[in-house]
Amino acid sequence: MRYPMAAPMLVALLAACSPTSDVTADMGSDGAARADASRTGAHPTTPLADAPFTVTELGRFDEAWAISFVPGSSLALISEKRGAIRLVDTAMIGQAAGASGPPIRAVTGVPQPDYGGQGGLGDILVAGPITHGTIPLYLSWVEAGSTNVRGAVVAAASIRLNGAGPANLTDLRIIWRQIPKVSGSGHFSHRLLLSPDSRYLFVSSGDRQKMEPAQDKNGDLGKVIRIDRVTEKAEHWSMGHRNLLGLAFDADGRLWETEMGPRGGDELNLIQQGGNYGWPRASNGTHYDGTNIPDHQPSDGFVAPKLWWDPSISPAGLMIYRGRLFPSWQGDAFIPALSGESLIRVDLSGDMAQKAERWAFDTRLRA
Repeated sequence: MRYPMAAPMLVALLAACSPTSDVTADMGSDGAARADASRTGAHPTTPLADAPFTVTELGRFDEAWAISFVPGSSLALISEKRGAIRLVDTAMIGQAAGASGPPIRAVTGVPQPDYGGQGGLGDILVAGPITHGTIPLYLSWVEAGSTNVRGAVVAAASIRLNGAGPANLTDLRIIWRQIPKVSGSGHFSHRLLLSPDSRYLFVSSGDRQKMEPAQDKNGDLGKVIRIDRVTEKAEHWSMGHRNLLGLAFDADGRLWETEMGPRGGDELNLIQQGGNYGWPRASNGTHYDGTNIPDHQPSDGFVAPKLWWDPSISPAGLMIYRGRLFPSWQGDAFIPALSGESLIRVDLSGDMAQKAERWAFDTRLRA
């Protein structure tokens, strides 16, 4: 977890893709949105170079993928890619089991995902405070089809706390399936985000490394999906995406997205309803085999990214800061990088974005 130097602050994060990776996260004492990051290997307790925070390891998890905090409590949920959910009481880290159970405990009843490559249990999103001993949530994972095909799914569920006993996943109900299921084990994306008014659930749906389906309006691949939480009706919100691993709203209701592009083409996008973001027909990167892709042009009919990275950073998430500890960072974006092995701050001003600090962690950051 990450503790800024100047004030008490609880931090809890997730890991990258290696087993027994440790968790770090950033939660302000005001319970505001927080930046997450994950570390494996070295565990410094001193400040990173030029960073106003230090990093201290508080726990280790098996291929942790996502983290979500429970409002009004000290609890956090962490998903592990092989198919486990951990309930973490951040107020009890380092202490013996108490009346409410151990600081970190497993949640039973988790669906078994199709694990392999980039597939497995994915995002977990707390959808409200604890009510009558249960935590409402959404989660995503990869399921196999009847042949050698697979795709992402999203489900609504609850976690029943049961005092100091085992926490149980209950009321599981799949509300969306990625169509079509295809071969391969990459670019599922399946990040989850609630709209500011909590009426809609947004889901990122990757191109599954098939490219052209991102331009096909008849399928879900390469799209941002919006689901009405009442009717559970899903619609395509934007298209022409590759591998979308970060979604976040800013304070004015703008939807931002981070996306792994091809070589030298990772992106930060401002998502517009009905927008086509060009993949694979336009990109500021090139294919991995060196084949050229036309760059974004003002007249090409596609929405260009607000920022892109060359060389690639492999953006794995996105947070827009709304805490009070760092006033100058209010409304700025934070991006954890996998191949970039760093935490990146982007200065957001309205619909404009500018690259700012980049703190090297020398390890892959997931969330």
